[in-house]
Amino acid sequence: MKALPEKPAVQPNGLELKFNMRSNIVKIINQCMELFPCEAEICYDDFMSEHTTFNVGGPADCRICPQGENFPSFSSSLIRMARNEGIPVFILGGGANIVVSDKGIRGIVLDTCAWKGAAVNDNTVSFHSGTSMDEAVEFAANQGLGGLEFLAGMPGSIGGAVYMNARCYGSEIADVLAWTQIIDFSAVEPQEKRVTADKTSFGYKHSPFQGKDNLIISATFSLKAVDLNEIKSTIEKNRRDRQEKGHYRFPCAGSAFKNNHEFGKPTGQIIDELGLKGFQIGGAQIAPFHGNIVINTGSAASADIRALMDEVSAKVKTATGFTLEPEILFVGQE
Repeated sequence: MKALPEKPAVQPNGLELKFNMRSNIVKIINQCMELFPCEAEICYDDFMSEHTTFNVGGPADCRICPQGENFPSFSSSLIRMARNEGIPVFILGGGANIVVSDKGIRGIVLDTCAWKGAAVNDNTVSFHSGTSMDEAVEFAANQGLGGLEFLAGMPGSIGGAVYMNARCYGSEIADVLAWTQIIDFSAVEPQEKRVTADKTSFGYKHSPFQGKDNLIISATFSLKAVDLNEIKSTIEKNRRDRQEKGHYRFPCAGSAFKNNHEFGKPTGQIIDELGLKGFQIGGAQIAPFHGNIVINTGSAASADIRALMDEVSAKVKTATGFTLEPEILFVGQE
């Protein structure tokens, strides 16, 4: 009898792959909940435009926002289990410095925004990584402790601020950071560690946590006792300055490009002098009021923002020879 030919292997289509990933994600979340019970908002096919200051971005396969004292253990377990299944995990802070792809983010988005909390010990203050910068500034001020006022009015979370070494008004996170509590995933088993701040390992919009496999859990700052009225005055001045510069007029991510002292002038001034204020592609525009702010006029796609920044970079390169470095991070599926 003649043997029948083998049937060719059937490759799963996109819907099947998505269903399989969804099933695995549900299984992993349930297992983590059994090990480390906590409250969590769990959303599937959740548009990231709802969770970023630019208001752009396609759907995440799953966004989970856990809270409560088990957050570190739950998150560590979630990341480890997901990776073992080949499921990527993206860590979301305040969504203030990112542009999410129109195609969204595959796998799990671990949203840290509900992991909030603060504690004070003499002149040191510790914040959970999901605490907003404005909340941290207010908490420190109410303790009569100064040093974080430069963050007033800045969107985003403490975890994101440490990761990016956030800076403004001549100050940066590295100036006041004492130590950071992280979960390190570089070993076989995740390990929680305290990383003492070494200012030499920080730079302009750079921290030693970038490019590393870790999750920032909390940050502790060494502050100084200052008159409450003086602190409040500085906070209000900084918030007013941001408002007057137009940071809150449209959805945006603050500065689009990094400044470079070698250019001899701020990036916004260079862009302005080339007549690029108001330059627009799709719904993305160089703000008419600031050369280094890209705004979403209301209908921007992430592709518009990327195209606009690429075009501005090319024009600056042609005119000046300078290569602009984006401060905004582009994330998600290409």
